This record gives sequence, structure tokens and C-alpha cells, in this order.
Amino acid sequence: MLRVVLPKGSLEKATLELFASADLAVSRSSSVDYRATIDDPRVADVRILRPQEIPLYVADGLFDIGITGRDWVEEQGSDVTSLGTLQYSKATSNPIRVVLAVPEDSPAHSVADLAAGGTGAGGALRVSTEYPGLTRRYLEAHGVRAEVSLSYGATEAKVPEIADCVVEITETGRALRAAGLRIVETLLVSHTELIANPAAAADPTKRHAMEQLLTLLQGALEARTKVLVKLNVAADQLAAVIDVLPSLRSPTISELHGGGGFAVETVVPKSEINVLIPELKDRGASDIIELALSKIVH
Repeated sequence: MLRVVLPKGSLEKATLELFASADLAVSRSSSVDYRATIDDPRVADVRILRPQEIPLYVADGLFDIGITGRDWVEEQGSDVTSLGTLQYSKATSNPIRVVLAVPEDSPAHSVADLAAGGTGAGGALRVSTEYPGLTRRYLEAHGVRAEVSLSYGATEAKVPEIADCVVEITETGRALRAAGLRIVETLLVSHTELIANPAAAADPTKRHAMEQLLTLLQGALEARTKVLVKLNVAADQLAAVIDVLPSLRSPTISELHGGGGFAVETVVPKSEINVLIPELKDRGASDIIELALSKIVH
């Protein structure tokens, strides 16, 4: 039913891991094969292509849905339907930022400061970036004359000999700082998104299938940050235990056979479990079990 395109390159490994955890495992003959399959009745065809191209192909109807970053949707100016964000990137769950960075010793502290000019022809600002379309539109909107050149990589190394500043992506800013650059503006905060061809998204049958796949993917992502906690507690200590539980919903409480107390289970943030389990024990909980989750679907 659905023709799917997934990102090649930096997002590839994280995307394939997400699909596997969502029970949508991607199969291909080798790690360099651009054709793949997903054993699911809702998926007819799978390709793995560069994320820069995915918004164009989805907009043109070559694929029904695809995964790419908001940065590439904005760069290409593609007419696509966003079905929802997916909170992951190549290494973390953080979004990436498209930023404008200048040398550390530059007097510029905002895009307005760059309007005074650069070292290009006629005083134009020389900018190197993998996002020429997005960069031109941003600088024009802020009244900055610029010579924007397409970078094919190692963008931060082009200052100051080749460019006055760069527009680059970052998660932490660490690589830019290591290159002696300082961020002065954020052009865009970009999450990974599931995008769709507008005509395909308007088809009720295809849209239903798209939303079902999105449910699985988002459920798998949320489960990464939560765990299930189960425990037993005496009746007179139940209130103290419940008081400390950061429940996703209200905890499930069942009376133990023979009236010996209560069984409690709830979903809690994984980041808090190292503090929570000792606190539960201090408050009288026993037989505490922590279980990993595969999906959480609301």
C-alpha cells in the first residue's frame, strides 16, 4: 500500500533501530543496498536515500511517506504534509539546530551586526553552508547582503580563508567551538519528521495506514525513556509508597491474595529509577521489579 523512503547516512542507523523496535524491521540484502522490505501489509516498497532528497521525492509523489529532518524540508521548500515529529537524531533524542556561527574573535553578536558587510565582492558577507536556500532566505529577511556558497562538508574549516561565517547544523555546539567558532543565531530547530505526500495523505485508506505506523514509531520512542516498576507493600505503608511514585497515569493497585498487602505497578521515567528504587525500599516496598518496555501507546 505505502511506498516508504528512509534516510541514508547519519540518520540511517538510528532510523533502522527505531523501525526494528517498532516491530517494523527493515530487511535488505546488504548495508549498501538502497532497496529494502518491511514485512508489514501496510508497506509495499522501501527505499533508503539521502535525507536531502527525501522531501523532493515525497512532494513529487514518488513515495507516500518518508523520514527526514525539518531542516531539509525547509531547505528544499517542499510541499509535504507533516504527520508528526519523531524525537530522535543520529546520536540522541535532541533536535538539531541550524545555526549561524562566526569566528570567536568576531565583533558580531547577532545577525544585525553582520549587515555591516563582509570580505566578499562589494562588501558582501561570504557564507559557506550545506543549506544555501534556507540561508539566503534568512539573510535576505534580515537585510544582509551575502555571497552564499554550497559546502560539501567540513564547513567549519572554511573560516576565515574561504568564508566570513558558516551556517551549520549542531546538536551540542561542541564541534563548532573546537573549530574556534561562536554561534550568534539559530535559524531553525529541526526534529526528525514523518512526512507524507499531500495527495496520499488525503486518501483515507492510506492516511489510516500512515497514522498506524506513526503510532508504532512514537510508541517505541516513548518506551525508551520509561520503565515499568512492580512492587509489593503492606497496607499501612501503601500511602507512603504511592506518594513517591511519579506515575505516567494513576498506578495500578491490587490486593494480594490473603490480604497480606498490595501489589503496585506503574510506569516511571527511566532517568529517575536509580533514585526511586532505594526510596521505595526505604518506604516499605518489597519484591521490587524493574521491567523494560517495548512501546507506550496512549
